[in-house]
Amino acid sequence: EGHLPGLPQTSWGQWNRAWCAEENRHGDILNRYLYLSGRVNMREVEVTVQHLIHDGGDTETGSDPYRGFIYTSFQELATRVSHLNVARLARKAGAEMLYTLCSRVAGDEQRHARAYKLFIAKFLELDPDGVVLAFEDMMRKKITMPARYMREKGAAAGETFRKFEVVATRLGVYTPADYVEILENLLKDWGIAGLAGLSPEAAKAQDYVCGLPERYRKVMARFRPQKEEEHVTFRWFLPPEAAGGRA
Repeated sequence: EGHLPGLPQTSWGQWNRAWCAEENRHGDILNRYLYLSGRVNMREVEVTVQHLIHDGGDTETGSDPYRGFIYTSFQELATRVSHLNVARLARKAGAEMLYTLCSRVAGDEQRHARAYKLFIAKFLELDPDGVVLAFEDMMRKKITMPARYMREKGAAAGETFRKFEVVATRLGVYTPADYVEILENLLKDWGIAGLAGLSPEAAKAQDYVCGLPERYRKVMARFRPQKEEEHVTFRWFLPPEAAGGRA
Protein backbone atom coordinates (compact mmCIF):
# COMPACT_ATOMS: atom_id res chain seq x y z
CA GLU A 1 0.00 0.00 0.00
CA GLY A 2 1.30 3.44 -0.88
CA HIS A 3 1.59 6.28 1.58
CA LEU A 4 2.66 9.90 1.57
CA PRO A 5 6.32 10.51 2.43
CA GLY A 6 6.82 11.90 5.90
CA LEU A 7 3.66 10.47 7.44
CA PRO A 8 4.34 8.36 10.55
CA GLN A 9 4.04 4.67 9.70
CA THR A 10 3.61 3.52 13.27
CA SER A 11 0.94 0.93 13.96
CA TRP A 12 -1.16 3.56 15.73
CA GLY A 13 -0.79 6.04 12.87
CA GLN A 14 -1.91 3.44 10.34
CA TRP A 15 -4.85 2.39 12.51
CA ASN A 16 -5.98 5.96 13.10
CA ARG A 17 -5.96 6.80 9.39
CA ALA A 18 -7.81 3.61 8.48
CA TRP A 19 -10.40 4.27 11.20
CA CYS A 20 -10.96 7.85 10.03
CA ALA A 21 -11.30 6.68 6.44
CA GLU A 22 -13.97 4.12 7.36
CA GLU A 23 -15.90 6.62 9.46
CA ASN A 24 -15.82 9.08 6.57
CA ARG A 25 -17.28 6.46 4.24
CA HIS A 26 -20.16 5.93 6.68
CA GLY A 27 -21.06 9.59 6.47
CA ASP A 28 -20.64 9.71 2.70
CA ILE A 29 -22.86 6.73 1.92
CA LEU A 30 -25.65 7.77 4.28
CA ASN A 31 -25.50 11.34 2.95
CA ARG A 32 -25.89 10.05 -0.60
CA TYR A 33 -28.78 7.82 0.41
CA LEU A 34 -30.57 10.81 1.91
CA TYR A 35 -29.97 12.82 -1.26
CA LEU A 36 -31.27 10.08 -3.54
CA SER A 37 -34.30 9.45 -1.32
CA GLY A 38 -35.73 12.79 -2.42
CA ARG A 39 -37.32 13.25 0.99
CA VAL A 40 -34.69 15.39 2.66
CA ASN A 41 -33.79 19.06 2.44
CA MET A 42 -30.10 18.53 1.83
CA ARG A 43 -29.26 22.20 2.20
CA GLU A 44 -30.54 22.12 5.78
CA VAL A 45 -28.63 18.90 6.44
CA GLU A 46 -25.43 20.51 5.17
CA VAL A 47 -26.06 23.60 7.30
CA THR A 48 -26.34 21.33 10.36
CA VAL A 49 -23.12 19.51 9.44
CA GLN A 50 -21.34 22.82 8.90
CA HIS A 51 -22.43 24.08 12.32
CA LEU A 52 -21.38 20.80 13.94
CA ILE A 53 -17.87 20.92 12.51
CA HIS A 54 -17.49 24.67 13.02
CA ASP A 55 -18.72 24.64 16.64
CA GLY A 56 -16.53 21.70 17.64
CA GLY A 57 -17.10 19.35 20.53
CA ASP A 58 -15.62 17.90 23.67
CA THR A 59 -15.58 14.22 24.59
CA GLU A 60 -14.18 15.22 28.01
CA THR A 61 -11.29 12.80 27.68
CA GLY A 62 -8.66 15.49 28.18
CA SER A 63 -6.33 13.98 25.54
CA ASP A 64 -5.78 11.08 27.96
CA PRO A 65 -5.40 7.69 26.21
CA TYR A 66 -7.17 5.73 28.95
CA ARG A 67 -10.19 8.03 28.89
CA GLY A 68 -10.04 8.30 25.11
CA PHE A 69 -10.20 4.56 24.52
CA ILE A 70 -12.84 4.06 27.20
CA TYR A 71 -14.90 6.69 25.41
CA THR A 72 -14.44 5.16 21.95
CA SER A 73 -15.13 1.65 23.26
CA PHE A 74 -18.48 2.86 24.56
CA GLN A 75 -19.27 5.19 21.66
CA GLU A 76 -18.57 2.62 18.95
CA LEU A 77 -20.89 0.14 20.66
CA ALA A 78 -23.55 2.84 20.95
CA THR A 79 -23.36 3.63 17.24
CA ARG A 80 -23.49 -0.09 16.45
CA VAL A 81 -26.72 -0.38 18.44
CA SER A 82 -28.28 2.69 16.83
CA HIS A 83 -27.40 1.61 13.28
CA LEU A 84 -28.75 -1.90 13.90
CA ASN A 85 -32.00 -0.47 15.20
CA VAL A 86 -32.31 1.90 12.24
CA ALA A 87 -31.70 -1.12 10.00
CA ARG A 88 -34.50 -2.97 11.78
CA LEU A 89 -36.90 -0.06 11.29
CA ALA A 90 -35.84 0.28 7.64
CA ARG A 91 -36.58 -3.38 6.91
CA LYS A 92 -39.94 -3.08 8.64
CA ALA A 93 -40.73 -0.13 6.35
CA GLY A 94 -39.59 -2.02 3.25
CA ALA A 95 -36.43 0.07 2.72
CA GLU A 96 -34.08 -2.81 1.96
CA MET A 97 -31.25 -0.63 0.65
CA LEU A 98 -31.17 1.40 3.87
CA TYR A 99 -31.33 -1.85 5.85
CA THR A 100 -28.24 -3.13 4.03
CA LEU A 101 -26.31 0.13 4.43
CA CYS A 102 -27.00 0.48 8.16
CA SER A 103 -26.25 -3.19 8.80
CA ARG A 104 -22.85 -2.85 7.15
CA VAL A 105 -22.06 0.33 9.05
CA ALA A 106 -23.00 -1.46 12.28
CA GLY A 107 -20.57 -4.24 11.38
CA ASP A 108 -17.75 -1.72 11.01
CA GLU A 109 -18.64 -0.14 14.36
CA GLN A 110 -18.53 -3.56 16.01
CA ARG A 111 -15.01 -4.16 14.69
CA HIS A 112 -13.89 -0.71 15.81
CA ALA A 113 -15.28 -1.33 19.29
CA ARG A 114 -13.51 -4.67 19.52
CA ALA A 115 -10.17 -3.01 18.78
CA TYR A 116 -10.65 -0.25 21.34
CA LYS A 117 -11.78 -2.74 23.97
CA LEU A 118 -8.61 -4.74 23.36
CA PHE A 119 -6.53 -1.59 23.87
CA ILE A 120 -8.13 -1.07 27.28
CA ALA A 121 -7.72 -4.74 28.16
CA LYS A 122 -3.97 -4.37 27.56
CA PHE A 123 -3.84 -1.17 29.60
CA LEU A 124 -5.54 -3.03 32.46
CA GLU A 125 -2.69 -5.55 32.46
CA LEU A 126 -0.15 -2.74 32.76
CA ASP A 127 -1.93 -0.19 34.96
CA PRO A 128 -5.21 -1.44 36.46
CA ASP A 129 -5.42 1.38 39.00
CA GLY A 130 -5.08 4.08 36.36
CA VAL A 131 -7.62 2.51 34.02
CA VAL A 132 -10.26 1.94 36.71
CA LEU A 133 -9.91 5.51 37.94
CA ALA A 134 -10.25 6.76 34.37
CA PHE A 135 -13.32 4.56 33.88
CA GLU A 136 -14.91 6.01 37.00
CA ASP A 137 -14.19 9.54 35.84
CA MET A 138 -15.76 8.96 32.42
CA MET A 139 -18.87 7.33 33.88
CA ARG A 140 -19.36 10.16 36.38
CA LYS A 141 -19.25 12.56 33.45
CA LYS A 142 -21.50 10.19 31.46
CA ILE A 143 -20.69 9.14 27.93
CA THR A 144 -22.29 11.50 25.43
CA MET A 145 -22.21 11.26 21.66
CA PRO A 146 -19.85 13.40 19.55
CA ALA A 147 -22.84 15.23 18.02
CA ARG A 148 -24.23 16.43 21.34
CA TYR A 149 -23.80 20.09 20.31
CA MET A 150 -25.64 19.56 17.02
CA ARG A 151 -27.87 22.44 15.96
CA GLU A 152 -29.92 23.45 12.98
CA LYS A 153 -30.04 26.93 11.48
CA GLY A 154 -31.10 29.42 14.15
CA ALA A 155 -30.94 26.90 17.00
CA ALA A 156 -28.79 27.00 20.12
CA ALA A 157 -25.89 24.57 20.51
CA GLY A 158 -27.22 21.14 21.44
CA GLU A 159 -30.88 22.01 20.87
CA THR A 160 -31.22 19.83 17.77
CA PHE A 161 -29.40 16.93 19.39
CA ARG A 162 -31.79 17.07 22.35
CA LYS A 163 -34.73 16.74 19.95
CA PHE A 164 -32.90 13.95 18.14
CA GLU A 165 -32.49 12.09 21.45
CA VAL A 166 -36.24 12.37 22.10
CA VAL A 167 -37.05 10.80 18.74
CA ALA A 168 -34.33 8.14 19.02
CA THR A 169 -35.66 7.04 22.41
CA ARG A 170 -39.28 7.07 21.24
CA LEU A 171 -38.48 4.90 18.20
CA GLY A 172 -36.18 2.56 20.10
CA VAL A 173 -33.11 3.55 18.09
CA TYR A 174 -31.00 4.33 21.18
CA THR A 175 -32.44 4.29 24.68
CA PRO A 176 -31.31 4.50 28.31
CA ALA A 177 -31.61 0.71 28.44
CA ASP A 178 -29.07 0.46 25.62
CA TYR A 179 -26.71 2.72 27.59
CA VAL A 180 -26.91 0.36 30.58
CA GLU A 181 -26.41 -2.76 28.46
CA ILE A 182 -23.30 -1.28 26.85
CA LEU A 183 -21.88 -0.42 30.27
CA GLU A 184 -22.53 -3.99 31.44
CA ASN A 185 -20.84 -5.31 28.31
CA LEU A 186 -17.70 -3.31 29.03
CA LEU A 187 -17.64 -4.23 32.71
CA LYS A 188 -17.89 -7.91 31.81
CA ASP A 189 -15.42 -7.92 28.92
CA TRP A 190 -12.81 -6.01 30.90
CA GLY A 191 -13.39 -8.10 34.03
CA ILE A 192 -13.63 -5.00 36.19
CA ALA A 193 -15.46 -6.71 39.06
CA GLY A 194 -12.77 -9.38 39.34
CA LEU A 195 -9.76 -7.07 39.54
CA ALA A 196 -7.77 -7.63 42.73
CA GLY A 197 -4.92 -5.80 44.42
CA LEU A 198 -6.17 -2.34 43.53
CA SER A 199 -5.22 0.74 45.51
CA PRO A 200 -7.87 1.95 48.00
CA GLU A 201 -8.85 4.79 45.67
CA ALA A 202 -9.12 2.48 42.65
CA ALA A 203 -11.10 -0.07 44.70
CA LYS A 204 -13.68 2.63 45.48
CA ALA A 205 -13.83 3.47 41.78
CA GLN A 206 -14.30 -0.23 41.03
CA ASP A 207 -17.27 -0.42 43.41
CA TYR A 208 -18.77 2.70 41.85
CA VAL A 209 -18.67 1.57 38.22
CA CYS A 210 -19.76 -1.97 39.03
CA GLY A 211 -22.79 -0.64 40.90
CA LEU A 212 -23.92 1.72 38.15
CA PRO A 213 -26.05 -0.71 36.09
CA GLU A 214 -28.27 -1.54 39.07
CA ARG A 215 -28.55 2.14 40.00
CA TYR A 216 -29.55 3.09 36.47
CA ARG A 217 -32.15 0.33 36.29
CA LYS A 218 -33.75 1.51 39.53
CA VAL A 219 -34.00 5.01 38.08
CA MET A 220 -35.54 3.67 34.86
CA ALA A 221 -38.05 1.62 36.85
CA ARG A 222 -39.26 4.80 38.58
CA PHE A 223 -39.51 6.74 35.33
CA ARG A 224 -42.99 7.40 34.02
CA PRO A 225 -43.42 8.70 30.47
CA GLN A 226 -45.33 11.91 30.01
CA LYS A 227 -49.00 11.54 29.09
CA GLU A 228 -48.46 13.75 26.06
CA GLU A 229 -45.36 13.07 23.99
CA GLU A 230 -43.25 16.06 23.08
CA HIS A 231 -43.82 17.09 19.47
CA VAL A 232 -40.53 17.79 17.74
CA THR A 233 -39.76 18.98 14.23
CA PHE A 234 -36.61 19.21 12.15
CA ARG A 235 -35.70 21.50 9.29
CA TRP A 236 -34.15 18.54 7.45
CA PHE A 237 -37.36 17.09 6.04
CA LEU A 238 -39.13 18.24 2.91
CA PRO A 239 -42.91 18.69 3.09
CA PRO A 240 -44.81 15.67 1.64
CA GLU A 241 -45.83 17.57 -1.48
CA ALA A 242 -42.17 18.36 -2.25
CA ALA A 243 -40.69 14.92 -1.48
CA GLY A 244 -39.63 13.02 -4.57
CA GLY A 245 -39.01 9.54 -3.17
CA ARG A 246 -36.25 8.58 -5.60
CA ALA A 247 -34.63 5.88 -3.42
